[in-house]
Amino acid sequence: MSGDIAMDLSQIDYKLLKALDAVVMEQSFERAAQRLFITQSAISQRIKTLEKQFGEPLLIRSTPPQSSPLGRILLGHYQRVLQLEMELNQQLDLQTNQALTLPLAVNADSLASWLITALSPIIQQQHVQLNLFVQDESTTWERMRSGEALACLTSKAKAISGSDSYFLGYMEYVCVASPSFIERFFKNGVNRESLQHAPAMSFDQHDDMHFAFMREHFQLQMGHYPCHTIRSSEAFVDLTLASGAYSFNTTFSVEQHLQSGALVDLLPKQRVRVPLYWHCWQLGGELMKQVTEQVVQYSRHVLNQSG
Repeated sequence: MSGDIAMDLSQIDYKLLKALDAVVMEQSFERAAQRLFITQSAISQRIKTLEKQFGEPLLIRSTPPQSSPLGRILLGHYQRVLQLEMELNQQLDLQTNQALTLPLAVNADSLASWLITALSPIIQQQHVQLNLFVQDESTTWERMRSGEALACLTSKAKAISGSDSYFLGYMEYVCVASPSFIERFFKNGVNRESLQHAPAMSFDQHDDMHFAFMREHFQLQMGHYPCHTIRSSEAFVDLTLASGAYSFNTTFSVEQHLQSGALVDLLPKQRVRVPLYWHCWQLGGELMKQVTEQVVQYSRHVLNQSG
């Protein structure tokens, strides 16, 4: 915050913060205006007023718009205030149809395997609406830092200031391919030469697990072998079953196919284990406390505890 601006936090106009939150959440001034039933110019004016109060930009006007470092702090605060307000309404039994919003940043593999089961008691017992940001586990924490999420599943151990970090266990990944794919590309074994021709799979540009594995074990750099980009855990398995690629998948997702023989473990002695942590804001409210307890308890039954 600018050193020559003394801002009394009790004077924050949450109507202005609501406009900033809407732009970041909707990734667009136009959609934010539609969400709040006001004009785009009104949205812009509210954010400018807030920026004037704090003496520095709160929104990076890029495509899509992003919050500034101070904006991220304010949005994180705003999300927690919203949570506490909605919980207070429920405790006072005030007449409202508004569901408690649960913005979480999660990795696709957890979402495709165990996370929904872990959250099911909360979903069944509470009036909530999920808002899930799905991306690679190495980048989910950025959604918390930006103020968009109240909690995240991440591979990073260190918590953001003002939040708690819980170690959940390890996601285990196995390198698999179909028998026909093996016959086509790995007839002479899995080695540096054969891997230069066999199509691999990556989730997105942030998914460095496969690339790091290839560098470490086969001295192959990204770009020296064909690689699909598939932003879906389920599609990873489907494309592998269709003999379109070999891939690293969680043991959750391929266990049945390994047992049936539809997929084969290419490197049984070289499985990859990725640590998984749950980060949540310390002042996230009672609902977030319940969610955290549920996620931590359930995950420790299904994830590997040793690396």
